[in-house]
Amino acid sequence: MHSDAMMNHVMTDEPRVFPPDATIVQFGTGRFLLAHVDALVSDSLSRGASEARILVVQTSPREEGKRKARALAEARRYPVRVRGQRDGERVDDEQIVESVADCAIAEEAWPAITRHVVEHARIIVSNTADGGFEIGDDSSLNAIPTSYPGKLTQLLRARFEAGGEGLTILPCELIDANAATLKALVVEMARRDGDARKVETPRDTADFIEWLETRCVWANTLVDRIVSAPLEPLGAIAEPYALWAIQCEPGMAIPCVHPDVEIVDDLAPQALLKLHVLNLAHTFLVHRWRCAGEPVDFVREAMATAALVEPLTDVLDREVLPALATRLPLATLTAYRDVTLERFANPYLDHRLADIAQNHAAKLERRLKPVVEMAAAAGIATPHLAQALREKSDDNDPVRSTS
Repeated sequence: MHSDAMMNHVMTDEPRVFPPDATIVQFGTGRFLLAHVDALVSDSLSRGASEARILVVQTSPREEGKRKARALAEARRYPVRVRGQRDGERVDDEQIVESVADCAIAEEAWPAITRHVVEHARIIVSNTADGGFEIGDDSSLNAIPTSYPGKLTQLLRARFEAGGEGLTILPCELIDANAATLKALVVEMARRDGDARKVETPRDTADFIEWLETRCVWANTLVDRIVSAPLEPLGAIAEPYALWAIQCEPGMAIPCVHPDVEIVDDLAPQALLKLHVLNLAHTFLVHRWRCAGEPVDFVREAMATAALVEPLTDVLDREVLPALATRLPLATLTAYRDVTLERFANPYLDHRLADIAQNHAAKLERRLKPVVEMAAAAGIATPHLAQALREKSDDNDPVRSTS
């Protein structure tokens, strides 16, 4: 379709009809989703392992986001450049992602999006911005709610009132117990807005809340992939490593079948590995980098600097892994340590240590302190972790880092 015609198509609410096989509705157009979730679904589709495609919904007021959404609606395919190391081998490949069936801007196509969710959706995926779960004074009774929980509450209410089956909700926000947190927000908004309704509805609020709690499946997830840069006009550069861990729940719909999509009984082991091996290693590396006078800029450069990498590997082997071995098998920890160090050494990735250093004091508390406490309970000495915890940070930058 010509770009001008597509522009007019995107700007029109009612005539839009989205492909019925787009049974995954995704809130978010950020490069992480495009290069992670959408790429995994695309690979699964190409192998015939699954059939669901994706309707992407753009929700932010930013004009740049809308421009990207229109480009995605027109192209419906884009490249992901996968660069780095995996299992000791260098990887430099390009994947063409073809899982996106369509893309719509919420404020321009909300009735059509609602109709599609009511009639065709099976799974809702999201990765909204840092404040994506904040509600403020939003209401699901607004014509188009401003918050993601508000939009989701309204869409689920529409599906409920149409007599539809419950949906599987898979939030990918980096929030502990992300699905449980989102569910609590939606139920609370449904209760509050139900009390404010002034007209009779097909079923009352109590029935809707019961439907949310018993018919919808809210599955906590954990995602991990470094998507280092965008490609223009669409696409991204990503590392080879990818993880989408989904906590299994009864009746859950599965978005795709892929080696990097793990359906697990409990997310706690993956969360512990990510927070107290990968994230801890980043923060300890920043500690050593500061002590050394900040001699390099990037993580990959630090991994080639003996004065930085040797203390890191030493603290992992002598303090971190022994402490965590009180919770997880040592073989699991060792394998994850090796993968982490390989990711850090990625020769293609410009991951700035200064970015990881944001909110350093808080990261020391969250990432290192629990390991020191685990070790103390087991009688394991952690002198280097303890020294890092004593570090006083002058970093008061409130910008949130995903590293």
